[in-house]
Amino acid sequence: MIWQQIYNPFGNMVISTLLAAIPVAVMLIALGFLHIKAHVAAGLGLAAAVAVAVLAYGMPAGMAGKAAMLGGFTGLLPIGWIVLNIIFLQQLSEQNGSFKILQASLSGITNDRRLQLLLIAFCFGAFFEGAAGFGTPVAVTAGILIGLGFSPLAASGLSLIANTAPVAFGALGTPVITLAKVHGYDLMEVTAMIGRQLPFFSLLVPFWLIWAFAGRKAMMEIWPAILVTGVSFAVPQYLVSNFIGPELVDIIAAIVSMASLILFLRVWQPRNVWTSPSLKGHENGGSASPAPQAELQKYTRAELIRAWMPWFILTVFVFLWGLQPVKAFLNDLFSPKFVIEGLNNLIMKMPPVVTKPTPESAVYTLNLLSATGTAILVAGIVGGFAMRYSPVEIVRTFFRSLWLVRFSLLTIVLMLALGTLTRYSGTDTTLGLAFANSGVLYPFFGTLMGWIGVAMTGSDTASNVLFGGMQRVAAEQLGLSANLMGAANSSGGVMGKMIDAQSIVVASTATRWFNHEGDILRFVFFHSIALASLVGLLVTLQAYVWPFTAMVN
Repeated sequence: MIWQQIYNPFGNMVISTLLAAIPVAVMLIALGFLHIKAHVAAGLGLAAAVAVAVLAYGMPAGMAGKAAMLGGFTGLLPIGWIVLNIIFLQQLSEQNGSFKILQASLSGITNDRRLQLLLIAFCFGAFFEGAAGFGTPVAVTAGILIGLGFSPLAASGLSLIANTAPVAFGALGTPVITLAKVHGYDLMEVTAMIGRQLPFFSLLVPFWLIWAFAGRKAMMEIWPAILVTGVSFAVPQYLVSNFIGPELVDIIAAIVSMASLILFLRVWQPRNVWTSPSLKGHENGGSASPAPQAELQKYTRAELIRAWMPWFILTVFVFLWGLQPVKAFLNDLFSPKFVIEGLNNLIMKMPPVVTKPTPESAVYTLNLLSATGTAILVAGIVGGFAMRYSPVEIVRTFFRSLWLVRFSLLTIVLMLALGTLTRYSGTDTTLGLAFANSGVLYPFFGTLMGWIGVAMTGSDTASNVLFGGMQRVAAEQLGLSANLMGAANSSGGVMGKMIDAQSIVVASTATRWFNHEGDILRFVFFHSIALASLVGLLVTLQAYVWPFTAMVN
């Protein structure tokens, strides 16, 4: 039985849009305002999504259930698998004292919390976004920050804010490559266009990050270091995206930015050292101050190498796993595909989202070997041996980690089930069409379409698949550049990454600040919508106002 998606089931876009928003509103209100536990809030949102899809949109109940099931499997692999294994590695590092030594060595570069934040959350996080994406950078950086003594809210919220500007080129350019392949954009042209939007925010976000952490005055005390960090990321980001391609944008920019900041700190240090572990005005959840620089003398070179070894191993394995030849080799070894009978190719996406009725595939690929989480698991095992754990201790720690994150895994499964169901039922497309009807203001609201796509799906790649075609159609109808709006979908989407439910759960799990997902959401929401609106303003200027129009090809 073929079922065609309906995007305006009541013949009134206002009513249809309000109905389509109910599942997300239920989950966010339960999580952010009613302080309901994350897995319960996600379950309520999923129940609302099923009700809206079946009762309001006429989706067959069997299809709705299978769509939710497909999303649940996707939640376990790749997202949940990443979370579990990064916590496993973190547990190994903490149990034998390696994290304390790592803490001391980072303090040897700088004792200042603001500068540590730039180095770890922005630079180091951008590298992991470029190599792996899909939650890895937030899991890694939030875990390191909490180990350095940052408060849970600071470690979680600031890792999410920092993980914005690199997202469009994450996982070796997967979001933009997918956008071009699925919707027929020229890959180099749309990559270059994104590279003319995001560098502005690569320069802005480091300032924004420190302002959110310590306030305006404390931000201005280290403005030279922030400027070095932002410029040294933004310039390579522009050059690589415009003249090389999307695959290595983040990795090259992150390495240049990290090296530039470390070298700069050898000749410059702030007059006042900021040692508070908490967000300004949020003193809850603080922990110990970082080890002073003199404490490094207590450790031998071998101990320092052993403390950094697990994270170096992690970096190598994640980078290798991200390479296409390695990924293809591992998929050839084992990547069975499971066709979801009763759903696969039985749902038709309809115009104006697509130019002609197009079936939605529903195939789950169990790419266990090539998954980023497997790279982290292997790194954890190798790192465990390097830290002199026995095989029994490594296995015991793994299962202890599994028990520790059990509710987080359930939450991720339920949230991905919700996001996948909204995609197959067409309710997320209804929300997108509401933005598409904004006429001359479309460049601004079309950018917010990408934002809401990532906020709902948790992935810039998924948002590009969902709305990339609609952006192209709407742009051509309004006489705008299709590349501009395709890029805007991805650039605007990156700012939704900090409020998507799965990223928040990843952050709360990495910091072990369980059942505080609502606190994290409330903190990052303003930053997300404000930065997304600034991207929308830039895209509007690029659409209509010289000299910004000169950036559009």
